[in-house]
Amino acid sequence: MRFHPINIVRRPFRWAVSAASRNAQNVATAAVQIWANKGRSVLTTLGIVIAVTSIITVISVVQGFGNYMTNMVRGYGTSFIVVHPWYEGERHGHGMREPTLDIHDITAVRGECPDVRRITPFVFTHNAVVSYGREKAEEIPIRGVAEEYQLIRNFPADAGRFFGPVDVDNAEPVAVLGRTLLTLLECDESIIGDYIYIDDTRFLVVGLLAEKGSFGDGDQDKTIMIPYTRSIRMYPDRTRSMSFLAEATDEDHIDAAYAQIQRTLRQRHGLTVEQPDDFYIERQDQSLQSFEEIRNISSGILGGIVSISLLVGGIGIMNMMLVSVTERTAEIGLRKSIGARRRDILLQFLTEAVVLCTFGGLIGVALGYGLSKLASMHPSMVPAEVPWWAVAAALGCSAGTGIVFGVIPAFKAAILNPIDALRHE
Repeated sequence: MRFHPINIVRRPFRWAVSAASRNAQNVATAAVQIWANKGRSVLTTLGIVIAVTSIITVISVVQGFGNYMTNMVRGYGTSFIVVHPWYEGERHGHGMREPTLDIHDITAVRGECPDVRRITPFVFTHNAVVSYGREKAEEIPIRGVAEEYQLIRNFPADAGRFFGPVDVDNAEPVAVLGRTLLTLLECDESIIGDYIYIDDTRFLVVGLLAEKGSFGDGDQDKTIMIPYTRSIRMYPDRTRSMSFLAEATDEDHIDAAYAQIQRTLRQRHGLTVEQPDDFYIERQDQSLQSFEEIRNISSGILGGIVSISLLVGGIGIMNMMLVSVTERTAEIGLRKSIGARRRDILLQFLTEAVVLCTFGGLIGVALGYGLSKLASMHPSMVPAEVPWWAVAAALGCSAGTGIVFGVIPAFKAAILNPIDALRHE
């Protein structure tokens, strides 16, 4: 035989075509066998269907809830930093002075941190008493902030207006109310332009905040915002313990803004290298990362727990394939007598198990998707989302179950003696 270089290309190509043809024949044979025993096949794959449906439904609900929470966090802004006066560890031990943050620190951060775009003091009081006419609401959170707070935290006024820099500079007694206050004070939007009392101090209502909803255990709409300058007049003890919010120029510069704020405050407070920070810096993007990690971990754990039910479906597949091998013993003997190899028999029955499990997986994906969309229609339910990787994982696991639990029946069929198989009745 004369050697020709083109044979180097032809032989692998012919082998690949032949292998693909054999696989196609095995799949066609498996489909014929499944169709010939429709009732038994459906009952056999029921465990796989239930398992895959459960996996898709659980993961989609967890993902939907996680996406709802992360979108809510993103709605509050992800490029801002909150700074509090606080000692890490033992706060006042080892002769260290009381931690403080004042308006001069905030002014220094504004002027010395180029990656900080906006900044606002934050004077928080959580138990104020608010009165309007004869109605009274207690334990109302009051936020003393600058006008830039609405941009940093995405807290705009959708009725009336937010207070401006002139109001802040003059410490005007003006207030912007959250929507929950309208219910507590039994009023409506007509309160704009009217007066309320906050801890016996009269305030003019100039606007209403856009509705934010609840976050965690707190109602974001149960709040009142006033100029921080007016707030420190009402609560002078907060003058030297002010928190503040700083917004980075963009999400990519949060690390730089963090480092600049830390360096500026340590220099102003005269802290040495050995001394810890007397303030605490909290990054909103870290909260977002934590929510995403919790979502992914929860999806993995719950999906893993539910996928245990695939074992039940796999055992059903194995039992059915063992019965099929017994019923088709004569067929196996005939195929072997005309030249079929052990691996041909092994692949045929293994393919049948995989096709059966994949078929059940497809039905489970469709049912899981439908149940997820049905659950999303409930008014108290967050929109469930079916991620592509969950579908791929469910189908992969179902096909893998067919391989794992189909090996024993396929191997049993492959090692049958052709003479004994032909004699089988």
